[in-house]
Amino acid sequence: MARVFFSIMGIVAGTAGLALLFLPISLQAQLVLSFGALGCMFFTMSRPDNKIFRMMSFGFVGLLALRYGYWRTVETLPSIYEPWNFIPGFLLYLAEMYCLAMLFVSLFMLADPLKRQSPSLPKIEDLPTVDVFVPSYNEDAELLAVTLAAAKAMAYPKNKLKIYLLDDGGTDAKRNDRDPRKALAAIHRHEQLRALCDAMGVIYHARKENSHAKAGNLNEGLKISNGELVVVFDADHAPVRDFLKETVGFFRETEKLFLVQTPHYFLNPDPLEKNLQTFARMPSENEMFYSIMQRGLDKWDSSFFCGSAAVLSRKALETTNGFAGQSITEDCETALALHSQGWHSIYVDKPLIAGLQPETFVSFIGQRARWCQGMLQILILNRPFLAKGLKMQQRICYAGINLFWLFPLSRLAFMFSPLLYIFFSLEVFQSNITEFASYALTYLVASYALQSYLYGRVRWPWVSELYEYVQSVMLFGSIVSVVRNPRKPTFNVTAKGQTLDKSGMSPIAKPYFAIFFILLVAALYSGFRYMTEPLSGDLLMIVAGWNLINLALAGAALGVVAERRELRRNQRLPVKRHALMRIGETLHSVIVRDASSGGVAVEFLDGEPKTAEIGQLAGQLELRRGGEAISADMVLRGVRRSPDAPTAWGFAYRERTPSTFAVIADLMYSKQAVLQDRLNRRQVRLGFFAGTVKFAAWTFSETFRALRYSLGWIGESAVTSEPDAPIQIKPASVKMTPVEIEAELTRAAGGARA
Repeated sequence: MARVFFSIMGIVAGTAGLALLFLPISLQAQLVLSFGALGCMFFTMSRPDNKIFRMMSFGFVGLLALRYGYWRTVETLPSIYEPWNFIPGFLLYLAEMYCLAMLFVSLFMLADPLKRQSPSLPKIEDLPTVDVFVPSYNEDAELLAVTLAAAKAMAYPKNKLKIYLLDDGGTDAKRNDRDPRKALAAIHRHEQLRALCDAMGVIYHARKENSHAKAGNLNEGLKISNGELVVVFDADHAPVRDFLKETVGFFRETEKLFLVQTPHYFLNPDPLEKNLQTFARMPSENEMFYSIMQRGLDKWDSSFFCGSAAVLSRKALETTNGFAGQSITEDCETALALHSQGWHSIYVDKPLIAGLQPETFVSFIGQRARWCQGMLQILILNRPFLAKGLKMQQRICYAGINLFWLFPLSRLAFMFSPLLYIFFSLEVFQSNITEFASYALTYLVASYALQSYLYGRVRWPWVSELYEYVQSVMLFGSIVSVVRNPRKPTFNVTAKGQTLDKSGMSPIAKPYFAIFFILLVAALYSGFRYMTEPLSGDLLMIVAGWNLINLALAGAALGVVAERRELRRNQRLPVKRHALMRIGETLHSVIVRDASSGGVAVEFLDGEPKTAEIGQLAGQLELRRGGEAISADMVLRGVRRSPDAPTAWGFAYRERTPSTFAVIADLMYSKQAVLQDRLNRRQVRLGFFAGTVKFAAWTFSETFRALRYSLGWIGESAVTSEPDAPIQIKPASVKMTPVEIEAELTRAAGGARA
């Protein structure tokens, strides 16, 4: 009887709710409803850890969003008999409906994000065998050596762990290229990396040809290995010592588990963070996805493979004939295929690797274009919302993940729509100030409050809009290309570890300047129209304010494409670790304050060395790892003295041998807490008003800096830095020494010019 009663009450409440959502009411009633919903929403958001209040907050946001959607649909669209107004107005309407749909998908995905604790590992004899794949294409040996050394140092029985370098830059096809310069370069790489792997105890493998890009390379690795679990690390993703300890145990606890994914944590800033100088204090862009979104997807068994920093089941991969390669985002496509077969995934929200982001704006856009096209390929070719075997919640999550990459269309629609009214008086949005405040403004307030509620710890106000805008300008063409021919896009490797010798404008900066000046002219012209056309007041005021927000975004974006120089080749981590420094006959006790793949900064605890000549003072850094002593030869590069802090002595590695890279890996990646602490320091919430003021400051300062750069007024002094010590490998099994290969390359180049 009670069940019948509650069912009837549920039907009555649902009917009343639908009536409230879509019932035509007066503006006064709408204002009361909107402000009442906002007040209730702010109250429920004050208890973020309460799940019931969380659902209520989502409900109030949904109410305001649907009321706005209803109003936009029935009252604001231009007449269909006025095509010059209706067509652009309807396109804007579609962009807004896309955003509303994505809002509700996000509310579903983030209903109850999971925070998992890693289970303990079984007994040593019960541990599964693990194969680690490090796929590579054109990365430097130095970058690979750090990743391989960190992988070798992972805490796991050595008889159950194998490391594979899968080199797609030294394939048979490349070593036999018809161009002798390309062939010799591939031979050089092949021989150097094979010698490096021999010295480090890693298995080197290069396949015959580069078919199916990264997916094909990983599938080749499956053919030559037999471990029960497969770990994938990108070439620049160095794991911490406890990576396997934090992940492998899940496969014992969960049946039919195919994936344990961990976050991608980065040591260096992306172009926006570098050029706006926010890296040290603002949460990174990827933290919103890895700290919030993936945890939400995990609730619905939809967290997916991100290409690296993951453990996969070989048994599961064999059911799909390995990694999927139809799209250029093999990671998400592989996860979709395995989820469709009833396999499960788990996400561990703990940084267990450290990698590198694209350093230049061009490489950043190239990476995002690949992600965008790959996700849309999956949407078109794999149709996740219709895929057999997926649960309904998984269909919603995958469709949302893929549809997200249509954001350039909506972002550009919002950017250019105000111009149609300002310049051409096209009424693409029919409203007055009172209606706008009753429906649109309250919806926008709820939307930004929700962003702060869900993402405030990992995303500052207006930063999402800025990231979307700077990508949208360039990704529009990528979307058109993949829609026209879904099978056309090809896999392009993202360049990592680059430096910029001097500041200047990005090669693709011109469209951003063009858009900025168009919006600036529109802002000035709208002011002129407001003063001279009193009859167009309400709508013009709305559109002019909208355009000013767009102008602020475009101004800040100029700072993103005005690239600051980046001379640091090696990114540092604050490690604060005790070590010994042997200088001559004296053994000093030191604290390693920070470390990179190029050197360390140390603080002497028991008296400074007597001589401190830069480039002359040499020493040996000694560490203890699992009861074993490891060491590296160092040379002094600089001394930094400060009245407020202990003197920092900067040492560089005198030479970089495989044993040196073992020291580098132990210093930087032995403790997961180093990455976690660095991440936590940046995850600081910034309120909407404080964030808006900061963003406005960026707009003014970065616009003027970009204009200075465009005129060549940069004013930088030349800076020189000591090069890193070269990698030294004893080429015991190398058929051709690097010197001989360089000589052949020179002769080949000379012959080609002749």
